[in-house]
Amino acid sequence: MVNIAELKFDAAGLIPAIVQDADTRVVLMQGYMNRESLAETERSGKVCFFSRSRQRLWTKGEESGHFLLVKEILADCDRDSLLVKVNPVGPTCHTGQDTCWGEENVDQDFLFYLQRYLEKRKDESPEISYTARLIGKGINKVAQKVGEEAVELVIEAKDDNEGLFLNEAADLMYHYIVLLIAKGYGLEDVVRVLKGRHGKDKN
Repeated sequence: MVNIAELKFDAAGLIPAIVQDADTRVVLMQGYMNRESLAETERSGKVCFFSRSRQRLWTKGEESGHFLLVKEILADCDRDSLLVKVNPVGPTCHTGQDTCWGEENVDQDFLFYLQRYLEKRKDESPEISYTARLIGKGINKVAQKVGEEAVELVIEAKDDNEGLFLNEAADLMYHYIVLLIAKGYGLEDVVRVLKGRHGKDKN
């Protein structure tokens, strides 16, 4: 994941490691790694620190079962700190909270995560990916699906079935994001336009 030989460890042989949820991008905790704990992290796929208090390697979750499953490790531009992206199993902090700062680990950016996921799916085989299959049919077909889902949402809005209404809303959102991708745009482009309008809002 990273070239250990290029990293700049401090005089004690340690490097700070900031742990971030790979999906929500919420910062979960910070610890320290040495060469051995970093190598163990890459080998096992679970975050392993060097415990300064215990003076030994320490795999997060070895007692609680709340492991941090590694998705990616990045070094900063100076090569003297690490960003470890993970999927946490349970709360991260020993207090039982989601993060060591007492913050809730909520996925506020899920739509952007979904967009990134769908951008990858569009390049997969149409035989296994509906997204790839739909985009492969051309922009007219994608736009047609957005229209169909919008109509179905309007129909459900007239009734009081919460489940059907929310499922149709989700279908519309999915196809809307696919349409943006097919057109070469993204949610960030729409957000930029909305922010511009918001700044001019006189209501």
